[in-house]
Amino acid sequence: MRLSRFFLPLLKENPAEAQIVSHRLMLRTGMIRQEAAGIYAWLPLGFKVLKKIETIVEEEMARAGSIQLLMPTLQLADLWRESGRYEDYGQEMLRIKDRHEREMLYGPTNEEMITEIFRGTVRSYKDLPLNLFHIQWKFRDEQRPRFGVMRGREFLMKDAYSFDVDEAAARKSYNRMFTAYLNIFSRLGLKAVPMRADTGPIGGDLSHEFIILADTGESAVFCHEDLINMPAPGNDVDWDNLEHIFEGRTALYAATEEMHDDARFKAEVPEDKRVSARGIEVGHIFYFGEKYSKPMRAVVNGPDGEITVHMGSYGVGVSRLLGAIIEASHDEAGIIWPESVAPFDVAIINLRQGDEACDAACEKAYKALQSAGRDVLYHDTDERAGAKFAAMDLIGVPWQLIIGPKGLADGQVELKDRATGERLTVSFDAGLAQLTKA
Repeated sequence: MRLSRFFLPLLKENPAEAQIVSHRLMLRTGMIRQEAAGIYAWLPLGFKVLKKIETIVEEEMARAGSIQLLMPTLQLADLWRESGRYEDYGQEMLRIKDRHEREMLYGPTNEEMITEIFRGTVRSYKDLPLNLFHIQWKFRDEQRPRFGVMRGREFLMKDAYSFDVDEAAARKSYNRMFTAYLNIFSRLGLKAVPMRADTGPIGGDLSHEFIILADTGESAVFCHEDLINMPAPGNDVDWDNLEHIFEGRTALYAATEEMHDDARFKAEVPEDKRVSARGIEVGHIFYFGEKYSKPMRAVVNGPDGEITVHMGSYGVGVSRLLGAIIEASHDEAGIIWPESVAPFDVAIINLRQGDEACDAACEKAYKALQSAGRDVLYHDTDERAGAKFAAMDLIGVPWQLIIGPKGLADGQVELKDRATGERLTVSFDAGLAQLTKA
């Protein structure tokens, strides 16, 4: 993409309304634009990152055996009355009526709807276990939306739902999602710690939040230091036998503020291993048994009669993850994206736009990198060099290929690693080779 043809409305100053780093940088880089309190338009740069995160989530969910579908944003109020949650959910739920006076709501979550889909389509226990997920926009009418996409009213969420014949099988499904989440966050460049958590309005008796540590986190968290640097399970796991992964992560103390037991924390964790910090929730999983299936009559035919299925739900805040990644990875110059989700892989910086040799070399590099499958942003405007460097640092492109007349006279270009700031002078061909080897 040539910058001269891209829509990238950068801001020179920090927006006054932005209180945390991620909100400030997402506005400054033109990733989002606020359209109402807690509601944002996703501009091209932000949308590119959003889609890359979404793809990683989809891939890891499929690897864990979950099947993708898509449910509507609007739901019938009667479904929520069946489960008993309609009146309990509170003012966060946006309740509306259509032209026929039917009561509806803009879905904050989908337990009721997925249960209705299941009960209307699945008949036999032989069709279980079943895990279905979708990635869809949700709405929760927060009283005080703030911190940009971290605490907005409209947000993109991946929610998955498992159906099993009994508790033992349901816990295996829970372990699958537990493992998949560790892999998802690792691919996003995040160190996420699973922590025992309150089940809240979702319900149930088993729940874990996946937390990344950040100074701007919403609440206090407490954990054993060893959990922070544990490697992800990876792809080479036996998906039918994951108890050791779950037990290995949950044997060490980790809890959110609501579940924290200070006496137990001090008793179980050596003083030099105690971590007390702020945390950002990036995922939340629940096992809740028959909470929805029983009142909504989600049953299957078993060998000895009807079986009320056991369920779990598993959420990842896809749009929220952008803010979380930025909170975890930035410096004074701007965003430092993990390469897996960066909006572009390489930025080509032409130090003298209009110079015949520089223009030709940049065009050659642009075409070569594109042919190699790299996502390239060519800064082809006539801005001064300092402004080009600042813009590319701000938006966080992992690699910069810097081409100027002095270097070209010697057959050389510069490569800059955004994460480390290291600059390497190499030949033109060597620079292309390094940028295309991935």
